[in-house]
Parts: sequence; C-alpha cells; structure tokens
Amino acid sequence: MSIRVNNQNAGVINNVDGHQVVYGGQCGTVVTGEDARRAVRELRDALAGVVLDQATAAEARAQVAEIDTAVHAPEPDKRRAAGPLKRLVTLLTDAGSLATASAALIGPLQTLAGWLGVHGAAILSLLAL
Repeated sequence: MSIRVNNQNAGVINNVDGHQVVYGGQCGTVVTGEDARRAVRELRDALAGVVLDQATAAEARAQVAEIDTAVHAPEPDKRRAAGPLKRLVTLLTDAGSLATASAALIGPLQTLAGWLGVHGAAILSLLAL
C-alpha cells in the first residue's frame, strides 16, 4: 500500500500505512496569518494597560513592533517573529507582569506562540503559569 498526499491543512493529520495507536489523545490548533495579525493588535492594546517602568515599556513596544513587522511581511516570517516574542515574554516575566496578567495579555501571546508552530514551543512553555 502506498500513501499519496497532496495538500493537507489541519491541526492534526495522521497518514498511516499499517497500525497506529494513540495514547492520551491528539489535538491541534491552526492559527492563521490573520489570527496572528489580530493578536499583535490585541497585544499592543493589552500592553497599554500594563504597569511598567518607562524603560521596560519602551522595550516591550519595540519587541511588539518587531513582531508586527514579521507578521505583516509579504511572506510572514515566523522565525523573525520568534526572537522578539520570546524576548517580550521574558521581559514581562522579569517585570512580574505575567504573574498578574489578564487574559487580554496572555491570550495574544499564546496565539502568536501557536502561530509560530515549532518555533513557539519554548515560548508556550514560558507562558505555563
């Protein structure tokens, strides 16, 4: 038996020639480019309500600007967005902002990390509060 796959786009795809056993279930999340662009807007809005000192706030805005540039590129660049997103999460963690963060802040960060796919796995682990 031969498996032929053309184009597939889904959260979880299993193409198995033979037997497959899955323990613990499977789930997948598909985050589109539009979802990522919306998350950047929501993140920018949420950061406006976070109490940060001037230097930290300026750095946070700079990281969001870099993410925005990567997300809005003609060919959105996930690798380019990963670095600033990780720096932003680390910055907010160090400032204590993630410990008291609302869903308005955590949600867009999770969406963007999900959009990054494999590049966002480490960032998602930083968000496990």
